[in-house]
Amino acid sequence: MWKGKIVSIHISPVKGQSMQSISEAHAVPGKGLEGDRYFNQTGTYSEKPGNGRQVTLIEIEVIEALNEQGTTLTPSDARRNLVTSGVPLNRLVGKEFKVGEVTLKGIRLCEPCDYLAKLTTPEVLTALLHRGGLRADIISEGIIRVGDPVEET
Repeated sequence: MWKGKIVSIHISPVKGQSMQSISEAHAVPGKGLEGDRYFNQTGTYSEKPGNGRQVTLIEIEVIEALNEQGTTLTPSDARRNLVTSGVPLNRLVGKEFKVGEVTLKGIRLCEPCDYLAKLTTPEVLTALLHRGGLRADIISEGIIRVGDPVEET
């Protein structure tokens, strides 16, 4: 059994703009994190059908490993909403889990894309393959805060 935590939260009100670091976010089922581009349905992939675009997560351990290998990537550069520590995100596909008071459901891996490579560095396409995080849907409404525990339900 594992137990992790949220180390940072990021949103971007408009697609293509830099991610802003915030201390807490209001998570709304069917919408996303209040103030984020996907909440407002203006994200790069908002027009695509399907689920898994309400919130994205990535492990700080992956970002740190990339930086040790020479790829410079900050948590906000990864363009994921929630940065975790101690959470095996790949294992959460198809599972519900808690982030503080909020329940999320892992939908699919968040693989790197050409858009991320364009905004950062082409190296992310291979460096983040199968390690780019998790796309999740919000099951229960609430506030997610930096420092909140993350645990399986």
